[in-house]
Amino acid sequence: MASRNGEEEKVELGFNDVHHETKTNKDWILLSLRVIAFFATTAATFVMALNKQTKSFVVGTIGNNPITATLSAKFNQTPAFVFFVIANGNASLHNLVMIALDLLGPQYDYKGLRLALIAILDMLTMALASAGDGAATFMSELGRNGNSHARWVKICDKFESYCNRGGGALIASFIGFILLLIIAVMSIAKLLKPNRINHAASP
Repeated sequence: MASRNGEEEKVELGFNDVHHETKTNKDWILLSLRVIAFFATTAATFVMALNKQTKSFVVGTIGNNPITATLSAKFNQTPAFVFFVIANGNASLHNLVMIALDLLGPQYDYKGLRLALIAILDMLTMALASAGDGAATFMSELGRNGNSHARWVKICDKFESYCNRGGGALIASFIGFILLLIIAVMSIAKLLKPNRINHAASP
């Protein structure tokens, strides 16, 4: 009888070790995704916020003398790009705070609300990043191709470097958004897992 109890205890301890190791691996995966998402959204924020191009164009001539006008394309001239910078900056700050919380551990968990709060903030950040990406993508497409029906002319044939840098910021931001989506799903799964275990353990 004692031998049987000892074997059951060893099996249970082995299961707990495997469960703890799996949980630790998943935590490191989630932390790694947050770090990559932080760098992606931070790169998108700075590339778009620093995006500026100035060019001189010939608008007329007086005799043989050309008349030039100097024009600048800046991100803050388009509200959609300003919102894009705000959304990605918020995502970067969110991931930085979440990374700090993951490294500090559960000592700041108040009545078990830490996981729930993290899941909610992850979803809100993902939604805001999605809105920013959508708005910036619409304006980028308009700037590259124009709209003949509304008589909106394209500008990317004149400010090519400006548009290329904006496209790079969009690519980095979409990478960050996809990672934020994966992070949000993992946070929700992490929040719901203890409840499933408790239901399974209850008689």
